[in-house]
Amino acid sequence: MTNIFRLNAELLSAAAFAPYGQVIESTGDGEPMNQGMGQRFRDLATVDVLAEQGAPAISRVRCLPEPLPIRLRLMERHPLSTQAFIPADGQRYVVVVAPAGEPPQLDAFRAFVCDGGQGINYGRGIWHHPMIALDKSCDFIEIHRAGPDTNCDEANLPSVIEIRLPI
Repeated sequence: MTNIFRLNAELLSAAAFAPYGQVIESTGDGEPMNQGMGQRFRDLATVDVLAEQGAPAISRVRCLPEPLPIRLRLMERHPLSTQAFIPADGQRYVVVVAPAGEPPQLDAFRAFVCDGGQGINYGRGIWHHPMIALDKSCDFIEIHRAGPDTNCDEANLPSVIEIRLPI
């Protein structure tokens, strides 16, 4: 019998996610723009992609929904940059993170359920699982580093990890 570690997912909030990066969402009152017909919410995340001759890149990523129960596959990190994902179509998704440093142990993992109006920006070197779409395919706008040198480390999981979604 396989020993399964069950990780309870929580709803994403800026305070809970702060050790891992920023939540990208429109909260409060933005500043007026476009002759009063729009609002701008400034500086929602820190883009850090210039190390080792890197440059900012914007991509579109499509993730297929994961079968339930969700079982994690691996963790990855980007030591030279931040990495942001902003849902383009309002779909729910899950992010799984662990602190920067050595590959994470079971007690370091956290999982968050993001509503379709929240994006995330992983801090440099933060361990994370690839994006997990929930209900149906989910498209993201990704802001990341393009440039020379490898910017993705992968680590195997210390155990089988299954995500429990909040009711």
